[in-house]
Amino acid sequence: MRASIQLFCLIIFTLLFTSAIAQPKQPDWVKLQEETLKHFQAILKINSSVANGYEAPVVEYLKSVLDKEGITNNIYSNDPKHPNLVARIKGNGSKKPVLIMAHTDVVSVDSSKWIHPPFSATRDGGYVYARGAIDDKDNVVAALMVMLQLKRMNIPLDRDVIFLAEAGEESNTKVGIDFMVNEHWVEIESEFCFAEGGGVTRKEGKIIYAAVSTTEKVPRGVKLIARGTAGHGSVPLQDNAIVHLSQAISKIAAWQTPMRLNETTRAFFTRLAAVSMPADATRYLAVVNGKDADKAQEYFAAKEPRMYSTLRTSISPNIFKGGYLSNVIPSEAEATLDVRALPDEDMATLLAEMKRVINDSQIEIVANTKNLRPSARPSRLESDAFKVTEAAIKKTYNTVTIPTMPTGATDMAFLRAKGVECYGIGPMTDVEDGPKGFGAHSDQERILEESLYKFVQFNWEVIVNLAKSN
Repeated sequence: MRASIQLFCLIIFTLLFTSAIAQPKQPDWVKLQEETLKHFQAILKINSSVANGYEAPVVEYLKSVLDKEGITNNIYSNDPKHPNLVARIKGNGSKKPVLIMAHTDVVSVDSSKWIHPPFSATRDGGYVYARGAIDDKDNVVAALMVMLQLKRMNIPLDRDVIFLAEAGEESNTKVGIDFMVNEHWVEIESEFCFAEGGGVTRKEGKIIYAAVSTTEKVPRGVKLIARGTAGHGSVPLQDNAIVHLSQAISKIAAWQTPMRLNETTRAFFTRLAAVSMPADATRYLAVVNGKDADKAQEYFAAKEPRMYSTLRTSISPNIFKGGYLSNVIPSEAEATLDVRALPDEDMATLLAEMKRVINDSQIEIVANTKNLRPSARPSRLESDAFKVTEAAIKKTYNTVTIPTMPTGATDMAFLRAKGVECYGIGPMTDVEDGPKGFGAHSDQERILEESLYKFVQFNWEVIVNLAKSN
């Protein structure tokens, strides 16, 4: 009997010991809030905007913090004003590295429209106001804090953890991700990558779901050029270039490109239906199962254009050029179309169909072939990285994970094209903030301090559980 009790105690001790090894110690998150905010405000106060600033001072700040902690880091650039920083904490090499990526540049501002100066990092009512607060210096500081804690706590790792603070995401990938992928790939090569592109959605103070992007639409610029006979405006002509261009644009606007789902968007609509009101859920499921899909799409086009765009390659005429005097019929007019292609879109086929739809010999279709973002297959939903991310979302936010395909673009496209499984994440934001002008690229960009601290914890959960030694 005594031997049985001793054996039982030994088993319990072994299980507890094994569990202790498997679960790394947690940082003191309350204690780290002050340090997180200090670094966050410091980089927000640096004007690294596209129009008036550059990223070098942000990188210098990050490097000084990493150097002080003894974390290996290097700077790579083809333009000294726009450097990229790569920091690495080594693992035992039994698994391929994981990359945390964030960009240090921000979009330009019109300071006159800001209540708080855009580079003041003002704290007000539980928020921090600044350009870059949620695009993308929140990701920068979260990655920095993860690196600091990995180093300080000496967490045993199977994977190297790499932090890339990149330049040029908002305007010029040639100094940023394009340069790093083509010239310094060995420094960032990894199995998994986490970057911007997702987020936790809150409505009326209640978390609804967390979005994790696993693919994205691909920007493809197209121009329509109409040519006709120039002449005096007092004598209208049937081949007027502006008339023909206008008719072509009307045809394109009325054209519904085919609906097509992929693994990500099918899961997106299916999971979104589970957390939506009945009427919305019915429409989301309609496009998944094909029943009443046309009716659902018609609703999306009028009421939820982002959902409509998620279903197909979208085309938006955004720039129109033609004419120079009111009494002169121009010989040429031009329209620029913003084409956002599905990841698997065959552009040659799409352009051929566009030509058929326009059906006008006076219209030339010219596709942009320079500086294109690459297309790639969606990142897998069954990967270790996605499973770990789901678990971290449940632990940190206690909500469901929904895979998404953003209609915009991120620099993860360059990594996915190299075979890296990439996942877009982001902090908690309120749906009410966008219409109020508090969102990304807005005139009052802001983030909840609570959201920032939770996002750091979430990043930690993902990276540690994916990279730790088992």
